[in-house]
Amino acid sequence: MNTEGDVTVLTALDGVYGDRKDAISVAGRTASYEELLGAARAVAADVAGAKSFAMTATASLETVAAAVGGLLAGVPFVPLPPDAGPAEREHVLRDSGAEVVEVDFARRSGWTGPAAAPEDPALVLYTSGTTGAPKGVVLTGAALAADLDALAGAWQWSAEDTLVHGLPLFHVHGLVLGVLGALRTGSRLVHTGRPTPGAYAEAGGSLYFGVPTVWSRIAADPEAAGALSAARLLVSGSAALPAPVFRDLERLTGLRPVERYGMTETLITVSGRAGGEVRPGTVGTPLPGIRTRIAAEPGAEIGELQLTGPTLFAGYLGRPEATAAAYTEDGWFRTGDIAAVDEVDGVHRIVGRASIDMIKTGGYRVGAGEIENALLDHPGVSEAAVVGVPDADLGQRIVAFVVAAGVTGAELTDFVAAHLSVHKRPREVRFVAAIPRNAMGKPQKKLLLTGEYDPQAG
Repeated sequence: MNTEGDVTVLTALDGVYGDRKDAISVAGRTASYEELLGAARAVAADVAGAKSFAMTATASLETVAAAVGGLLAGVPFVPLPPDAGPAEREHVLRDSGAEVVEVDFARRSGWTGPAAAPEDPALVLYTSGTTGAPKGVVLTGAALAADLDALAGAWQWSAEDTLVHGLPLFHVHGLVLGVLGALRTGSRLVHTGRPTPGAYAEAGGSLYFGVPTVWSRIAADPEAAGALSAARLLVSGSAALPAPVFRDLERLTGLRPVERYGMTETLITVSGRAGGEVRPGTVGTPLPGIRTRIAAEPGAEIGELQLTGPTLFAGYLGRPEATAAAYTEDGWFRTGDIAAVDEVDGVHRIVGRASIDMIKTGGYRVGAGEIENALLDHPGVSEAAVVGVPDADLGQRIVAFVVAAGVTGAELTDFVAAHLSVHKRPREVRFVAAIPRNAMGKPQKKLLLTGEYDPQAG
């Protein structure tokens, strides 16, 4: 297979693993490495020389070909969320200067060109925009390769695996780990389209990726969960996996899910290990090459997680001031996430976002995630989101939004107080039909705080 112009991320396309006929399967459509490379070269021929290019990143072979084609041509790919509204789409296209392309997977090309330099931009992924207009995160080929190699080691991920997931292809989890990771390691990829329990059960994978919402639904389907017992590793990310879901998966599959931590700006930096000790509520230890530290106030056990390493982004597109503000004076990236590190084994536990999950109440610093996990341990609670709201006496009072049945607010308050310190109990419990979440299953707490979400509508 002649792959002149390939960058190192695409190891599987240089012939190392042969031309596996069922290398990539997306929503029921299957392609070999040779077919993918031909389609990607057609994309590369179309976009070569452009500043960047964009397309709507559906769960499709076309999206895979676009990502690979951009890497071949050395032109950054800007994946657009399929559910992006007109204003968001217009902002991303204007901000990135990307040309919108149409991809036909049936097209083939023998295009070749000079290889991209490892430090050249490979992807521009846009943040969620929860603190303003979405910012373009520039990721280089070198960062992608470093991260995928580190994860391959941590998860014992190889060409012998079949990776299964049904995650969106406009995020790091689904696109970088879930597509480029398979092309880096040579593992077969089965993208299920929609991440339903039945689709996961039927895929016959050895390695599964999911977000907590996916794992929660699988845990609620014992037959589907049981089918995953033949796998060797389940990986959860993008949000904290509730402890009850962890325990249900272990009981039904015999596997203890590995959690990992990362951001668009950093890729995956901390993870549990295949074959290692895994504890619910923790995300493991730093990957090779990554250093972390906790910026905590004197006497505090939790503080902002800061880190440095080869997987970090090249900056926010066209925003040097925002890029500079993301780093400390001595060059460590500010994640904005609150974490704690076990002094004995270095295992990390993510408490939540500094901006919304660090609650200062009655002189105490409390992490919302700890209270959420306690609430989810109650058999009557299926969802929980904890926030701090202004309070004249306490500074902030702890308010819990819960989806529950057969239990009162007072009973839940007492339940938390019995499991955690008394000062961590919710001062108010609000029952809702559902917790608002984004495409990756992360709770959108600001909607709860601002009143932009109708809690009874779901």
